[in-house]
Amino acid sequence: MRGHFPSQQNRNVYRRHMTRRAAFRTTSAIFRSAPEQISDVRQHNPDSIALISGAQQLTYEEVDRRADQFSSYLINLGIARGDAVAICMERSFDWVIAALGSMRAGAAYVPLDSTWPDSRLRFAVNDSGATVVVARAALLDRLQVEAHEIDPYRDAGAIAAAPEGQRRPVQPESLAYMIYTSGSSGVPKGVEITHANLDHLICWHRDTFRVTRRDRASHLAGLGFDAAVWEIWPNLAAGATVCLADDVVRSSPELLQQWIVRERVTIAFVPTLYAAPMIAMEWPPTTVLRLLLTGGDVLHRAPAVQLPFDLVNNYGPSECTVVATSAVIKAGVHGAPPIGRPIAGTSVYLLNEHGEPIPDGCPGEIYIGGGGVGRGYRNRPESTDRAFLPDPFAGTPDARMYRTGDLGIRRSDGEIEFRGRFDRQTKIRGQRVELDEIASVLIQHASIDFATAIATTVEGDEKQLVAYILPKKNARVPTIRELQEYLQRSLPDYMIPDSFVRLHALPLSPNGKLELTMLEQPTNANLLQGLDANAPATPIEERLLTMVREVLENDRVTAKDSFFLAGGHSLLGMQLVMRLRSAFGVDLTLRQLFEAPTVERLAVLVETMLIDAIDSMSDEEAQRHLTE
Repeated sequence: MRGHFPSQQNRNVYRRHMTRRAAFRTTSAIFRSAPEQISDVRQHNPDSIALISGAQQLTYEEVDRRADQFSSYLINLGIARGDAVAICMERSFDWVIAALGSMRAGAAYVPLDSTWPDSRLRFAVNDSGATVVVARAALLDRLQVEAHEIDPYRDAGAIAAAPEGQRRPVQPESLAYMIYTSGSSGVPKGVEITHANLDHLICWHRDTFRVTRRDRASHLAGLGFDAAVWEIWPNLAAGATVCLADDVVRSSPELLQQWIVRERVTIAFVPTLYAAPMIAMEWPPTTVLRLLLTGGDVLHRAPAVQLPFDLVNNYGPSECTVVATSAVIKAGVHGAPPIGRPIAGTSVYLLNEHGEPIPDGCPGEIYIGGGGVGRGYRNRPESTDRAFLPDPFAGTPDARMYRTGDLGIRRSDGEIEFRGRFDRQTKIRGQRVELDEIASVLIQHASIDFATAIATTVEGDEKQLVAYILPKKNARVPTIRELQEYLQRSLPDYMIPDSFVRLHALPLSPNGKLELTMLEQPTNANLLQGLDANAPATPIEERLLTMVREVLENDRVTAKDSFFLAGGHSLLGMQLVMRLRSAFGVDLTLRQLFEAPTVERLAVLVETMLIDAIDSMSDEEAQRHLTE
């Protein structure tokens, strides 16, 4: 921490202050790990449904037994207590069973998103020290890592033949999972979360939301996103049914609403990007949803009218086990909704640059203490020491707090408002992004001398990534498409900038230091262009461009202009998506529009979807479709 710790007098005052403002906090008196709690459910309600995916379902008896077999299989392979098991599969029963079985074997599971570039997946596997990788055969063939490979399809017989009952006792300080987030040094960081941390989350969730075996909870968060941890383990530990959503449903607010109603989901987590339009929708009287939990980005508006369920806004970094603060958002309230108060067993401190508490109503950096604070970063002791600090307010010598880099204000009613990033971290579509990680990859391009990235807010409060590049002297300036394809080799899709601006000189302050505040704001006049002319190159591009111009009411938009930088926002984006569905018969989503915001890129996506649809038709259907 910069500066010095507060005086003993200030520590005591602030400790009383936090106790008064978070008097509802409790801690779990008896530790029970997630695997143990799920076994308890099996013992008392073996026939209760644990997992549902479409027409398929598994009971707690089946889930627990298969997890035991997977645990035994790992132990027989020689996996040791404290080892890591990387899991890189689609959302499925196999994924949940592999994670549960890994914890039963005394290992920590490492959730990886199969949509990440191979280089990022290999890094996470190697950095975590995973001795086992669980994935489908095709991905295992691509990765070629030095670890034992398990494909639940291919190895189903051997796993099923493993005896039940081989499991290791889980200690509170043992690691439950590691999750990888963006790193400011240009490489991801593995956050280590213990079973005590996970139990802290489970106890708060179950008690606060009164979860029972009658509840049906959604599972739709990205598998490399720690919200998936929150969706799965607290609800299974309470005996609820977890409903798995497919990727088409989870990326469309309209389809997601229909799915929640149809599946009779009572507790749903929805990332902020999709929750915002969903709380503006009309909900049918058959809705049994009682809690819509959201988080991952800034919620800019409260619902205009009373919803048939509670909207709960949540905040918390991965380093503090998913959730640190929570607030029920009332309808009709003006201004930005708060992120709430500390959850049970958690303290939130707002401190100045010297580590001293700031008064209510003043902005301060958010520090988090309590049972959710994780162990630290994998293989990064210096980064751990900078972010995980002794907690001088807790009153116990071993207590620690996490420095978030976020700014917040505590209101007079005790609720906290989020006021942005303290440093160069941001959130794009609910995913945490280190802007310097993007720059570090760009700088490695042979034609680039300097690069940086910013997150800019366009109309409608949507964030877009913009990269700035300074080409090397006498080098050919890369096109936007070339740069995006170059970045896609190392970065996930949500970290690919939508726009690129060419610099002619470094932005330096009068004292010769790099000054990012001097960067030009991106406009359609200074954005880097591709090699092609601005005119539409294909009939589909021409038709798409007409629709975009009509929606934006702007005839000057070109095929290479970003929809969102040209004045578009999420509501106009939904209008465009609905027009595209009607015109082309493709099931496009708002998320895909964010990922392909130009007519040029959107045309490629639409053409691909049309080709896939035609390939699945009979010859007669295909001919009729082409004629139409």
